[in-house]
Amino acid sequence: MFEFHKDKKKYFALNIANVEEYVLPFIEEKFPVKAGMRVLEIGCGEGGVLKAFLNKGCIGVGVELDEVRLEDAREWLAGDISAGKVSFISKNIYDVTATELGGAFDIILLKDVIEHIHDQPKLMAYMQEFLRPGGVIFFGFPPWQMPLGGHQQILKNKWLSKIPYYHLLPMPVYKWILGAAKENVAEMEEIKQTGISIERFEKIALQTKYRILNHRHYLVNPIYQYKFGWKPKVQYGFIKAVPGVRNFFTTCVYYLLQK
Repeated sequence: MFEFHKDKKKYFALNIANVEEYVLPFIEEKFPVKAGMRVLEIGCGEGGVLKAFLNKGCIGVGVELDEVRLEDAREWLAGDISAGKVSFISKNIYDVTATELGGAFDIILLKDVIEHIHDQPKLMAYMQEFLRPGGVIFFGFPPWQMPLGGHQQILKNKWLSKIPYYHLLPMPVYKWILGAAKENVAEMEEIKQTGISIERFEKIALQTKYRILNHRHYLVNPIYQYKFGWKPKVQYGFIKAVPGVRNFFTTCVYYLLQK
């Protein structure tokens, strides 16, 4: 497992820096983020992504299924919670209503989340209930076919965590490799089942009545700057232009959608 996954507080700070330097500017190219705006993050984890928006004066709500991760969020954002700037709910997003969340939102965030959802069209359609007219939804995710699209980096085995592309092997072979290494086969199998490509995401977006306001594909994911010291690199135009092939060489994509 890569070291940054062991230090949750470091990963929290890493996410704040990544959002402030890359995600927020990307959104603001098409949608100015202003103080007082309401921001919902689905799958907020420890709240690092949301914290960057709080620093801009936004009011945040985080929904996270894993209560353990919210324990850290409540500790590290205690000041913002007491000031009424943010609140957290430990629930499945389908089990909450806009009323329970305090009304609709100007911005909804899903960073490294959509690739873990089983029924992606259902979620993307459902989110419209929480969006104010003219509001936007930000998605950031790794295409499934990219080198580490199987989230190998979370594995305990130091060799398997760094080998690219083997998550694309047929499921029986993939499960055998993981089992032989005594990894959590069920967790990795689920990730393989829910992985999403660029083409599938864009198709679902159109089917669920969104328009794409902005998008950016990265050869080198911006967050790698903080994890590995690698300089971010926007995808080459000739690779981005080739459907299917681009998924294998694009480590991250950003999308901004609007109803």
